[in-house]
Amino acid sequence: MLSVLLPFLGACTLVAAAPGPSTVLIIRHSLRSRRAGFATVLGNETGVFVWGLCAAFGLTALLAASQLAYDAVRIVGAAVLVWFGVQALRAARRGADPGRAAAGEDVTVTPWAAYRAGLGMNLANPKAAVFAMSFLPQFVPSGAPQLPTMVGLAALWAVYEVGYYGAYVWFVDRLRSVFGRAAVRRRLEAVSGTVLVALGVRMALEG
Repeated sequence: MLSVLLPFLGACTLVAAAPGPSTVLIIRHSLRSRRAGFATVLGNETGVFVWGLCAAFGLTALLAASQLAYDAVRIVGAAVLVWFGVQALRAARRGADPGRAAAGEDVTVTPWAAYRAGLGMNLANPKAAVFAMSFLPQFVPSGAPQLPTMVGLAALWAVYEVGYYGAYVWFVDRLRSVFGRAAVRRRLEAVSGTVLVALGVRMALEG
């Protein structure tokens, strides 16, 4: 079993280390508060587990096989990315306006809202579904029951990434004195917003 778990956890590390929209959202919410950052992580990993379950039961194969279904999820996902990007750009603009910032328009993200954002970001990405379908079966040992093994691997994948992305949240929180400065935070919001919009546009345009 150890011969399977170690390569699996190594692969999970490489997957988590690859930058993506969920990483951008986690860091952005971590700038608001540690609770919001951890809630975003939990939402994202709930999505990972859901896609893992779908892969275990063969549901993601239907998404991969149907161009119409895949395109529908892709367009929705692109819209979600652009929406989050626009929100970040608006937050950067509010931070650039002292009058509006003093009026309290930069509202703190609640943990529940952050959780829903992380979950929605992950579930709106059809690539995550197709990836789970191709990723998990590679680590099912020969002769092992596929369904329970894949469900267990999906759960382990999600729990492992909670710890991995939790380190991001901790790191941002420890450097809050730097990241919390208005000018720095405004630039980070602008960068994250631009990245999310660009990812959304790319997802919408790709075939």
